[in-house]
Amino acid sequence: MEVERVQAIASLSKSQDTIPAEYIRSENEQPAITTLHGVVLEVPVIDLGAGSGDVVEQITEAAKTWGIFQIVNHGIPDEVIAKLQQVGKEFFEVVPQEEKELIAKLPGSDSIEGYGTRLQKEVDGKKGWVDHLFHRVWPPPAINYRFWPKNPPSYREANEVYANKLHGVADKMFECLSEGLGLEPNAVKDALGGEDLIYLMKINYYPPCPRPDLALGVVAHTDMSSITILVPNEVQGLQVFKDDYWYDVKYIPNALIVHIGDQIEILSNGIYKSVYHRTTVNKEKTRMSWPVFLEPTPDQEIGPILELINEANPPKFKTKKYKDYVYSKLAETEMPPELVRQYTEDSEESDEELQLGVHYDTELSKRNEVIQTFGTQSQVKPPQERPKLYKCSTILL
Repeated sequence: MEVERVQAIASLSKSQDTIPAEYIRSENEQPAITTLHGVVLEVPVIDLGAGSGDVVEQITEAAKTWGIFQIVNHGIPDEVIAKLQQVGKEFFEVVPQEEKELIAKLPGSDSIEGYGTRLQKEVDGKKGWVDHLFHRVWPPPAINYRFWPKNPPSYREANEVYANKLHGVADKMFECLSEGLGLEPNAVKDALGGEDLIYLMKINYYPPCPRPDLALGVVAHTDMSSITILVPNEVQGLQVFKDDYWYDVKYIPNALIVHIGDQIEILSNGIYKSVYHRTTVNKEKTRMSWPVFLEPTPDQEIGPILELINEANPPKFKTKKYKDYVYSKLAETEMPPELVRQYTEDSEESDEELQLGVHYDTELSKRNEVIQTFGTQSQVKPPQERPKLYKCSTILL
């Protein structure tokens, strides 16, 4: 069955002031209604070139209170990032559609990798205004080049150079997060699986949308990964939910955006917080982003680090294999079957556990299960006046 790509829908909608009904979000999700307008959120910006003590302190505070921060002087040359963006943009905008479809995810495939459109849960049949390309970039044995575009010809080199540079940045993040918990520098990375960690690249392509006030690129969610390191283009679109409001996030040129994901929240026993976020779209411009999700292998057991547990601070999360965590999350959010299969083949969570809700982790469930996002277009209502509730899903942005 042929899949309708958002890029094609956008081309047909250029001269119209409408979008198909399946892309119009409910009122409690529509950006025009739920965004706090006139305020741009300046999330913490951390200079990795500063003294090591200052960097650890700043990353620790940002991970505890925000779950998101931007890093500058990160060591990845501007030209490496520019080349990554160039080849990604060329894949979506220059390569013929027939060629792009050659690396598309096949219906019923067990792999998340490849070119595609549908990924997230479609609440009430609603869809996100985005096409995407997934493929692993690290470690080398985990890479399947079948899902890497052959055109543009420099695509592979650009991604391999970026992945090699990113590896050092990721190690720095894990070291700082470890030291911020009072642990040895390698503690967090080792708990996630060490050098077996999988780096999953996703290119998001959000074409111009005639009604950005009604649509979303990706719905509100937290990342299942440990951390996500993201390169955006120059078009605003990332929003963060903080203090009961949705805010636009101000980009810093050439910075990398770091999201704390669910696995870091679990390892830290709730000290660090995964960030609740979503993406909006633009009427005139194409927005793109290049997040890399750092994920444990399916059989890696993830739970609160033992050194953080004591009588005064008991475990808030159940230790389980990553595939079982993903299974419970994706089953709850009704994700497409192919995504569930990608992570959860031979999951050890029983049907009885799912039915009883034993798979839920206490702290994440309490914090993320219900998020209020109802407001008016001119002024977002205070929390006590918001009659509608929006349930958090955990997906890949």
